[in-house]
Amino acid sequence: MDSDEEKLQYLGFLGIFKESFKIVVSWKKIFTQITLSFILPLSILFLVQIHVSEYLERRIRFVRYRLYHRGDEDEYLSSERLEYWLIKIAYLVFLLVLSLLSTSAVVYTVACNYTGKPITFKKIMSVVPKVWKRVTITFIWSFLIHLAYSLCFLGAIVMWAMLIGFSSVGIAIWYVLLILFFVGFVYLSIVWQLASVVSVLEEENYGIKAMVKSINLIEGKRRVTSFIFLLLVLFYYGILIVYQLFAVYSWNIGTMVGIGILCLVLLMFLFLFGLVIQTVIYFVCKSYHCESIDKPALANHLEAYFQSEPQRDATKDVQLEQVHVATKDAQLDQVYV
Repeated sequence: MDSDEEKLQYLGFLGIFKESFKIVVSWKKIFTQITLSFILPLSILFLVQIHVSEYLERRIRFVRYRLYHRGDEDEYLSSERLEYWLIKIAYLVFLLVLSLLSTSAVVYTVACNYTGKPITFKKIMSVVPKVWKRVTITFIWSFLIHLAYSLCFLGAIVMWAMLIGFSSVGIAIWYVLLILFFVGFVYLSIVWQLASVVSVLEEENYGIKAMVKSINLIEGKRRVTSFIFLLLVLFYYGILIVYQLFAVYSWNIGTMVGIGILCLVLLMFLFLFGLVIQTVIYFVCKSYHCESIDKPALANHLEAYFQSEPQRDATKDVQLEQVHVATKDAQLDQVYV
């Protein structure tokens, strides 16, 4: 393990933030281009949907109130609800696409920083579509695991309501269930974020394999990663609350514009910084478990994204032939000895 890996091994809470900030500053040109291409549209989409959702919910409430007093059928209200959910679904799809593209671009860039591999924004744009496929598969597995976890919690709530109910003991159990659910949900979210990094940087690990590898990497650094995740979530909700109070519900145009721009800038930085941090955490966890970061092999893996599939398969075949020949030579040496 070289000196750089030893430094990563002992990075703690503040050290990870310092390392991430140093990477962003040293590669500010590339990260600025990534931010303008992926993270800025992601942040704008997120803030705009808050206004759109608020407007649609207000309109649904007005239609419901008018229909209630007129005694009319709620066919019009159903169409309003359908419009609301269609917009929500479209928003979630675009949000997911931009989020996965941002993750792929940032993780690839940070990895190039650690390998010393020269990188340009043009290369990133050519690599991201290939990396994005692996990250998407990992996201699908993460979504299914989160869904199964939520259904199990729902089943536990149903059993609690049927067997215990709102007694003094039942309320205490209810709070215990909520705390356990929250802790488990946070842990699964951290696993998914680290699995996204694994999907980009490790050739054979994506999907469920990336999730398993992520669980193994987090062991020993669970407390630090949890604190970092919770801090980023607190910043996220802080920005959200400020935006809703002073931009969505404010009647002052100047305040709306000023706070809106401020929240947009903060949200962009938070998204970018969060993605860099989760990549740094990957390298920290690797070093902590004494898994040597093979920089030449990682650089070759990153370079392989530029190759077509036949070229990548040919490269794998050559590597397998070399391993096979080396194994045979070793066996022959043992025989002659």
